[in-house]
Amino acid sequence: MSKYLLNKFLYTVDRDPELVERYREDAVGTVTWWESERANELLNCTVQEKSTWLAFTDEERRALSEHDHVALFELGAHPFLTLTLFIALFERDHGPLEYQKAYGRALQHLTLPYPDVST
Repeated sequence: MSKYLLNKFLYTVDRDPELVERYREDAVGTVTWWESERANELLNCTVQEKSTWLAFTDEERRALSEHDHVALFELGAHPFLTLTLFIALFERDHGPLEYQKAYGRALQHLTLPYPDVST
């Protein structure tokens, strides 16, 4: 499991409006494409360098493909990165703050200590 890779996906997709829409419309295809094409790029690097070893686990891939923010949180994805991306994905389908409140309610079953979100 790579919390770094989960957080990198959330961060990079959230910062690109075209990727947000692509992920909203075709989550499975976007996750598959991103993992094969972007996962091993160095973050914020202008030189085209790549690593070769980063990949999602099946559990991570499933959670991302299903937009499952609860599973992502339980896997250690940073809650602020998940929340900001999921607001961009789904807030438009709800009234003011409805999505954020539903997001919080879905996480109510969790108690301290929360999963470690350090990378």
